[in-house]
Amino acid sequence: RKALNHELSKLFNEMWDMDVNRLMPGKDYTIDLQGKAGAAQQGDSTVQDSAARHLFHNLNEERLKSIKTFATFISLLDNYETSTGTAEVVTPEEIVENNCFLDAVLETEVMKLAHEYLLKKNLAKPNLADFKYQLYDIWFQLYARKEGDRPDSCGFEHVFVGETRRGKQILGLHNWVQFYLQEKRNQIDYKGYVAQKNKTRPDKDDQVLSIQFSWKGLVKPIGSTFIGVSPEFEFALYTVIFLLSDERVTRETVKIEEYELQMVVCRHGHHIGTAYPVLLSTSSE
Repeated sequence: RKALNHELSKLFNEMWDMDVNRLMPGKDYTIDLQGKAGAAQQGDSTVQDSAARHLFHNLNEERLKSIKTFATFISLLDNYETSTGTAEVVTPEEIVENNCFLDAVLETEVMKLAHEYLLKKNLAKPNLADFKYQLYDIWFQLYARKEGDRPDSCGFEHVFVGETRRGKQILGLHNWVQFYLQEKRNQIDYKGYVAQKNKTRPDKDDQVLSIQFSWKGLVKPIGSTFIGVSPEFEFALYTVIFLLSDERVTRETVKIEEYELQMVVCRHGHHIGTAYPVLLSTSSE
């Protein structure tokens, strides 16, 4: 594994501490981890279900909807056609929603910190309007997942909303708010937590989890996700890693709070292809 990136760990911990919109476990929500997930392959239609109940036992939706970045984020989740290969149509209203979300994110201390850091590295435009345009391009500009196909995807859709490929595979869907909302509509079935080799079970206060679930009839054998964090926190994290590198796949090992994570960001030209955390371990064990 790659050595710990101390500079990014320091930055991301500052963001974590500054993330006033983060929801707190046991206070704003509770999760119900239940059993350990069984072995599964990508695209299985049936697997052992080690969790009869939802992952999210309860959540303070009033608080969620009262926070501007969450409210504007939630309004974006219904803007996409899940299936890859189906061209996305972006309406004028959706462009307005994208801009409202970016405006809300750019007002937060978390995103300001990311912007300052990127400025020092000469990777961001100093003017906020220009920086916003840069973010729009990285996250919302449509592209084709496969060469020469219709523009059917964008970074935001993949990472935060999730997609399916030919009815066989779940792509993306690394966001807990989308998970919660889909679970509430009984679209997602949580199958259990995924523990690392020789590791104890996760804790209900953990804010990074590896889980198994099915969505739209397909199984995702393992997906790591932050829990409770604000949209701006994930947005800022992934943007920083994306802009720091030109590699097609960037992996940075960081320690945020007690979580040792490998942050993975894949690029699709000038845009984000996917981005997610991989839980390496928790030092409390």
